[in-house]
Amino acid sequence: MDFSLLIGVAGGILLLWLILIVALWLGRPDDLRIKDALRLLPDLLRMLRRLATDPALPRGVRLRLWLLLAYLALPFDLVPDFIPVIGYADDAIIIALALRSITRSAGPEALTKHWPGTSDGLTAVRRLAGLV
Repeated sequence: MDFSLLIGVAGGILLLWLILIVALWLGRPDDLRIKDALRLLPDLLRMLRRLATDPALPRGVRLRLWLLLAYLALPFDLVPDFIPVIGYADDAIIIALALRSITRSAGPEALTKHWPGTSDGLTAVRRLAGLV
């Protein structure tokens, strides 16, 4: 196999990955506070699992939730965690975007019903979901 072809393919994959990272960062919600999202992660995961197992929610919403949970369970990320700032931010951004999508389909009351944490935490989650 030609060495220049391998370099070209690797360069193309790297370019696509960089474009994905820039799109992810530019597409993040304006009011997203990464520290808030990371602090709420245990309660967020419990809420996402509860939402994913709620038979009252539409099947498409539950499927998106299971896909999100599977992504979060993977041992690798789109952006490795050792990269400063955005290394940890990619999970928070993806969770915020998923929450916004889920809230549009399932309604804000689904978040309230399944939230296991404090009322301050719920306010932060509602902000991540674009409700406040």
